[in-house]
Amino acid sequence: MATREELAMIRGARAGDAAAQLALGTRYLFGGGGLPQSLTTALHWLDRAAHQGESAAWMLIGNHIPFETVRRSAKPLSYLVWYEHALDAGVLPAGLVFASLVLEAKPKPNLEPTSAPDSALRSKALQALQVAAQAGIADAQWLLAQQASMAPPGSAAAGLLSLEPTAAEPAETPLVWASRAADGGVAQAQQVLAEHAWAASDWKGFLHRALPLARSLIDGSVHIIAEDAPDVLKAMAQRIAAKDVTLLSRTAQALYDTAHADVGLMQRCWELAAYAGDRAAQLALGLWLARIDLDGARAASASGSAHYKKAIFWLTQAGEQGSGEAWFALSRIYLKAEFSQRSLPDARRYLEQAAEIGHCAAQLECGSSAWRNRRDVISNDVRAAYWLQKAAAQGSREALLLLAKVAAPAGPAPWALAAQKQLTRELIAAHPFLAARIELAALFGLSRAEALLIDLDLADCGHCLQVDIRAQNARSKRRLILLQTTEELQALHRIKRIFEDVDLGPDGPEGNYRQRQYRLRALVGNDECPRKT
Repeated sequence: MATREELAMIRGARAGDAAAQLALGTRYLFGGGGLPQSLTTALHWLDRAAHQGESAAWMLIGNHIPFETVRRSAKPLSYLVWYEHALDAGVLPAGLVFASLVLEAKPKPNLEPTSAPDSALRSKALQALQVAAQAGIADAQWLLAQQASMAPPGSAAAGLLSLEPTAAEPAETPLVWASRAADGGVAQAQQVLAEHAWAASDWKGFLHRALPLARSLIDGSVHIIAEDAPDVLKAMAQRIAAKDVTLLSRTAQALYDTAHADVGLMQRCWELAAYAGDRAAQLALGLWLARIDLDGARAASASGSAHYKKAIFWLTQAGEQGSGEAWFALSRIYLKAEFSQRSLPDARRYLEQAAEIGHCAAQLECGSSAWRNRRDVISNDVRAAYWLQKAAAQGSREALLLLAKVAAPAGPAPWALAAQKQLTRELIAAHPFLAARIELAALFGLSRAEALLIDLDLADCGHCLQVDIRAQNARSKRRLILLQTTEELQALHRIKRIFEDVDLGPDGPEGNYRQRQYRLRALVGNDECPRKT
């Protein structure tokens, strides 16, 4: 509650008494008596006093009212003059706020030119900022680093922001100013330098900048263990900004790769980032709890026993966010003999999920397993070709070698190429189905019997042709032909459209096998198509 003296100040200030306005602004600036500290209210009364010629008012504004307070006001630039006066009087903190106001202001459309600072004022702001930075004000150093990094080379701003190098002190760079600001405790500068070190694979430099930030983020959860209070950690994690979640995840990874790391801090960083939904942290935490690496083998740096139940929880979370590595790791866990819930069906299911997402090792294993078990299910070779093609496309040499055993690449059949030369436009129009079958053989290397009897609806598997005419020709063998290029797929689909809604059996327009052979011999001659196939 305001005292009598303060009530008198308020009455005088409202009446326009400059001294009362100065006294009231000072009381609100520092608090005390019956009035609380309020920088916003202090700025209001000190501004009114300064407008009446009270120099002490703008000195107080320049020394004690920070940029954030002015920034929240309705017209921040209206206070610029007081900070300029304080700057001219040698008040360094005023120079920082003056520079921040000037450099943040931008011209707005449909307003008079004076709505934004002119170039002369900007030059003065940059000079003031540089003086404040050299005096050791961390916020000024960070703002100077930002301005220097944004200034185009050769511009006036770049010239103002650069120092002339001397033998004693080299020219300053944005990185140097950012480093000084980070050393002064500016969290944003620390964050940027940590990202810079991470991009440069400078793990030592990264931890130097990131560890203080990570510790401050987890400071409220030091005493919390995830398994005892997961809801608390989850609630905390949801309040963390995305950039801070990434920082926690990267800090834990850098600690993991460092000898004699703080394991407790590493786990807390991973847990907090994992609860916040960071996929990389969920994967890394799951692998660490299972004591395995990305290949599923025992991690070289792992010590202690594995916690498979917790590992499965985090790996499942990462897998549901699209991590093929997580599904693959789960498949390895369910194969372990020491795991009490060991399950081959679950291992196979997770392996296929990893393969579907695009995990190369999982695709190779799925393909190899299908090929080994091809005698159990007749279509397993088709499945093997599918997965091996996927793995080979990612550069797996092992998959490429095995794929050569499973299926042959498409190649022209000499007899079909020779037959195509004899086909005229009139013959193609008169015998469209036979011409299409000859083209199919020319593209994919089919024998005459295969070309005449193949049913494309059954043969087309999307990634390969399954050529199986044993029901009509007992001497033939079932085989696969790979479809590897867009041109091959387009040609196949075009030929398939010719046979749409057509009865391909012996009662259809093409007749039985003998009739098709006769028509082919009549069309291309006996030399290219002898009776015996």
